[in-house]
Amino acid sequence: MAKSIRLAAALGLMLTGPVAGDTADGDALIGQDWDTIIEMARGGEVNWFLWGGSDTINQYVSEYLGGILEDEYGITLNRVGLSDTVEAVNIVLGEAEAGVTEDGSVDLIWINGENFRTMVQADLAWCGYPGTLPNNDLIDWDNPSIATDFGVPVDGCEMPWNRAQFAIAYDSARTEMPPRTIAELIDWVDANPGQFTYPAPPDFNGSVFVRHVFYHAAGGVDALLGPFDQALYDEVAPRAWEILNAMEPHLWREGQTYPTSITQLDQLFANSEVAFSFNYDPSQFGLAVESGLWPETVRSYGFADGTIGNTNYTLIPFNSPNKAAALVLQNLLISAEAQLEKARPEVWGTVPAIDLGAVPDEIRAEFDALPSHPSVVAPEVLAEAALPELQAEWIAAIEQGWIENVGR
Repeated sequence: MAKSIRLAAALGLMLTGPVAGDTADGDALIGQDWDTIIEMARGGEVNWFLWGGSDTINQYVSEYLGGILEDEYGITLNRVGLSDTVEAVNIVLGEAEAGVTEDGSVDLIWINGENFRTMVQADLAWCGYPGTLPNNDLIDWDNPSIATDFGVPVDGCEMPWNRAQFAIAYDSARTEMPPRTIAELIDWVDANPGQFTYPAPPDFNGSVFVRHVFYHAAGGVDALLGPFDQALYDEVAPRAWEILNAMEPHLWREGQTYPTSITQLDQLFANSEVAFSFNYDPSQFGLAVESGLWPETVRSYGFADGTIGNTNYTLIPFNSPNKAAALVLQNLLISAEAQLEKARPEVWGTVPAIDLGAVPDEIRAEFDALPSHPSVVAPEVLAEAALPELQAEWIAAIEQGWIENVGR
């Protein structure tokens, strides 16, 4: 029901055309004077489609960002919550197929990975504008982990918003010595039946767990980097499916069912039904403790043999009717002040996407003074063993392979 309501709201936004003062002509905005863009956006609206599964993120977006847009620019922020980013991508795809090239319903998408590849391959992303944003100066485009998104060059088609790296959460009062590598985890699952599970791919966090197993089956990620190689996939995949199928009888509910989302896994962990949860965004562990969902004894870590990290972005679709307002929002998202606010542990605690060496000294001092949460592994500790993401074709093949050979 909730998903139907969200999609209905999204479809309802399709009826909203461009507001007075804004423009759907992207070419007229690229390189335009910033004050002129602000005036074009003033008094309008921006429809931002993003994952809506976190109350704290929703509050940051609606209240902090929405408040600034309203107070300083007279722009109304419409936050459209999604259970999966592909819902927004499919809306834009459907509009393109229907010939809706200007008055689309989506102005901005929180996106990365396969969904970005889909948008770029179908020419659904508006590109070439980052240099128009004043705060683009805070982005280190020379960093390969920012300049490429799951192996796909960004090429001015999206703007970074957060950095992320996979981490595992456990309750230190229940589990004294958690497994520290994928190999140890495989053995731990066998020795502790019913105490582990993971969301079924293509869930974002479930998919990244499966990729860790795939890396292990390949003997490391280095062999898999670069364009998709069918012969190499055919060599590695059977070993990965063998490992996961051998784990299955020892999973929660004997592997007869899998959680459908990270939210469900978090609840199983809260109920002590499983011993671990995990997330691409470790700050969520601290927020779960502060909200009372998880106990204060929760701690987190990364595997000694590494965990996967990446950057996530925001993207403006080609047929956004409110591009000027979307630019104002994107510029706000990468401002030092907004990045600092969401880095606060009590707000979100996520890792900034901007280059802290480029921010004003007084704001850098505030970043440096931010407290850490005892339940959240430090980003610099995770970064010591960061693993790269595969190119999107690899990920699509691994997800489909899991569905066909493990999930069934």
